[in-house]
Amino acid sequence: MMLRENILMALASMAGNRLRTFLSLLGIMIGVASVVTILNLGRSVSESISESFEIGGLDTVNIMPMGVARETMIFTEEFAYDIAREVDGIKEILPTVSSSANVRNGQEIISGVQVQGVTSGYFASNALETSDGEFFEAVDNINRRQVCVIGAELAEELFPEGNPVGKYISVFRRQAKSFLVLGVLKERDESLGSSYNNALFMPYNTYTQRFRRTDQVGTYVVKVADGHDATVVAEDLERYLNQISGEDYYRIFSPATIKEMSDSVMSTFSIFLAAIAAISLVVGGIGIMNIMLVSVVERTGEIGIRKALGATPKQIRSQFLVESVTLSISGGLIGLFIGTVLSFAAVSIAGWTLYISAGAVIVSLSFSLIIGMFFGWYPAAKAARLEPMEALQRE
Repeated sequence: MMLRENILMALASMAGNRLRTFLSLLGIMIGVASVVTILNLGRSVSESISESFEIGGLDTVNIMPMGVARETMIFTEEFAYDIAREVDGIKEILPTVSSSANVRNGQEIISGVQVQGVTSGYFASNALETSDGEFFEAVDNINRRQVCVIGAELAEELFPEGNPVGKYISVFRRQAKSFLVLGVLKERDESLGSSYNNALFMPYNTYTQRFRRTDQVGTYVVKVADGHDATVVAEDLERYLNQISGEDYYRIFSPATIKEMSDSVMSTFSIFLAAIAAISLVVGGIGIMNIMLVSVVERTGEIGIRKALGATPKQIRSQFLVESVTLSISGGLIGLFIGTVLSFAAVSIAGWTLYISAGAVIVSLSFSLIIGMFFGWYPAAKAARLEPMEALQRE
């Protein structure tokens, strides 16, 4: 009951001196708004990056032979079986090859199209779906059929008049080769700098034996088995490949590893910026202590009367301490609202999704409470120490 009365008295005092209350809350509001905005943006950026990595596949590891590897003739299609046998935690390995080429449909020619030779399991491994038609199958790869699956944007550019499934296109390298379009990929956001929307996929054997003869794999897409950590598998792959070829002959790219590093960097950076922004909370606390000292002086007579009527030092101290905490919490709540609005505005401009950081809310309000108690204690103790007669005489 006493706490409720103290809170109501604090709110009445704040309402009676609105300008002074606003100025005393300003530091807390700015501090909390800054902390909330920084932590919310940090989490939103981190989640947006994570979504991009998830599209790329957090359960995959890419092995990319370097140019010098051609001299060793190690990185062939058959070498994939050696890797799967020697390294634990691998579900499957999909060899891929790629290059750019010109693609034509009638008079419409698209230059610099990314042409990839892949096995039939590549599409399921990368969670790709078709909007029209279907993917080629293992038998198409075995028979080296000249069939393909194309990205949504490429399909629209080559066939503005309608569905390309069942129609032929010409793919140029040194000479034109005709390919039957089996399917069109569903449009998908760009992932890790690569886009499926403008790409053309053909069977791996068709690419290496009919389109561009080569024995060397461009990239191995390693699918990590369920229950295994992609970062651990990447480290095991690196150790194995170092023994076989040496570290100069390949590069490993693991979305999971990069995501882990990105999360760590973003978390550290956000905490660092939030710590700097929290300095204004201390400044705000000093403002609250100052205003509470002024309040004690102004209400000396009230303190004297309350003590003369039997109020204990503890009750007086509680009254002013509650008032200080109420001021601080009020500033924290307003700052929390402002910070959320600023976060929403920032992510809307950047085109991200807003993720509210629970830690930002908890930390900001906890700091507001602590600041109110810490900087309100001295004025409250000073008020509690006043003697009734001395207080009345000062008044």
